[in-house]
Amino acid sequence: MERHFFFSACALLLLAASTASPARIVEHKFYVQNLTVNKLCNTQIITAVNGRLPGPTIRVQEGDTLLVHVFNKSPYNLSIHWHGVFQRLSGWADGPSMITQCPIRPGCKYIYKFTIIDQEGTLWWHAHVSFLRATVYGALIIRPRGGHSYPFPMPYKEVPILLGEWWNTNVFDVEKLAVATGAAPNLSIAYTINGWPGDLYPCSENQMYKLKLLQGRTYLLRIINAALNHELFFKIANHKLTVVSIDARYTQPYVTNVVVTAPGQTVDVLLTADQPVGSYYMAATAYASADGVLFDNTTTRGVLAYDGAPSSTTPLMPVLPDFNDTPTAHKFYSNLTGLVGGPHWEPVPLKVDHEMLVTIGLGLEPCPANTSCKGPKLSASMNNVSFVRPTSLSMLQAFFFNVNGVYTTDFPAKPTIEFDYTNASINNNIPMLFAPKGTKVTKVKFNSTVEIIFQNTAILGVENHPMHLHGFDFHVLAQGFGNYNLAIDRKKHNFINPQMRNTIAVPAGGWAVTRFTANNPGVWVLHCHLDMHLPLGLATAFMVENGPTPETTLPPPPVDLPQC
Repeated sequence: MERHFFFSACALLLLAASTASPARIVEHKFYVQNLTVNKLCNTQIITAVNGRLPGPTIRVQEGDTLLVHVFNKSPYNLSIHWHGVFQRLSGWADGPSMITQCPIRPGCKYIYKFTIIDQEGTLWWHAHVSFLRATVYGALIIRPRGGHSYPFPMPYKEVPILLGEWWNTNVFDVEKLAVATGAAPNLSIAYTINGWPGDLYPCSENQMYKLKLLQGRTYLLRIINAALNHELFFKIANHKLTVVSIDARYTQPYVTNVVVTAPGQTVDVLLTADQPVGSYYMAATAYASADGVLFDNTTTRGVLAYDGAPSSTTPLMPVLPDFNDTPTAHKFYSNLTGLVGGPHWEPVPLKVDHEMLVTIGLGLEPCPANTSCKGPKLSASMNNVSFVRPTSLSMLQAFFFNVNGVYTTDFPAKPTIEFDYTNASINNNIPMLFAPKGTKVTKVKFNSTVEIIFQNTAILGVENHPMHLHGFDFHVLAQGFGNYNLAIDRKKHNFINPQMRNTIAVPAGGWAVTRFTANNPGVWVLHCHLDMHLPLGLATAFMVENGPTPETTLPPPPVDLPQC
């Protein structure tokens, strides 16, 4: 009996070995250059990858090594960030300009090389310099390695849905003007689905994304919010959506008729074509949580057309939430839970080594002398520190080579001044509006556990802020409104099946509790993924020390790493 079991076990192992595909090297070439496009009654030049918008979709399996040759043929400095990729011991490839590398200069090239480890699902890549992310972005899809399957029924087809934002002008100039004048950047004039604005915009009747469906089939929609500055509601008329993954982390299936995404976030949903044969609009519009602040109040839409639906059929339109429907947004964000026991599930670390309470929000800074700036400029800060990126050496290079003067390790673990964070009367306290500038970071030991309580403030108004951590996913233990109260809100923490994300939408006028294990040495930026806020200083970084073994030590930089 024991011998029979032994041979059976060996047979199963041989079968698994024969069906599992080995890890591969997947190579892509990105040519970043000018592209002339016609959209919204306007002809303009944009920066794009391989002449496409969105750029190429990268498809890999977990365990594969990715090599991307980036040729910068654009007129701008450039770097590419692989949003959500852990970059285990490959922090040099993370991409944020002046954090892990100097940018790739015009006319130069660089090869990003990294291995996808312990991740499955939908991530994406984008430019990490200036507003170039508006047109330099694309999907990064990670399937299970050979011999493994999804923890849900295999879909008939997988479809990336990239939500974007559009300006009828050079986006580099949009940011340049905002920096010069100190005002908020000009608003986008449209949203897009897979690069198409949809028929509600001028000159766009035939510029609409269309997806053919077979009745009865189930599709996996990989939704990516690639917009620069807007959270978005997404709905499909008369169809339910089942969320099965967020930020490349599997979730307990959650059925909803509306998806909410912040810039940087991804949501995988199962869509079953279970309605009568016909045509149905998919649509996206802004969730704008800041009271009294102007936003792009338009709607993009595409069409789901069932096979056999008459071309003359007028698609049904979904009823979208109001732009300020915070209850609907909060219900979606807070009801998601992790898939305990699913692929790559990680239990919550219970022992905390480094506790942080971090306030986030906008503020002001004085105008520089002899400039066109009129009055105080917009600024932003975390714990009353407005982050400044280095200019001559990346932070990771300074960290690795022990170069002084690039950053300091004294980022405060709590606000330097305690106040009523979500009370608008704080705007009467002039010193609180002007946060000092600095390149301050937090240094933590390898494998330590960090808890960050993000606390939104009412300085210049409350707003939902999408906070993105490079190099790690974090458990979202709880989120709510008002000021975080340790005695009361600690009881709300979910230690059983919390969602895991790389980008958390901190509720407007509220807070979120996150926790992660710093098991990846290097420099990892933490910042707001609203591109209008990152240049203003809503960022900091973590310096994670090397571990005790060569397998937990950051290797030297590549010889071709771009130099400043």
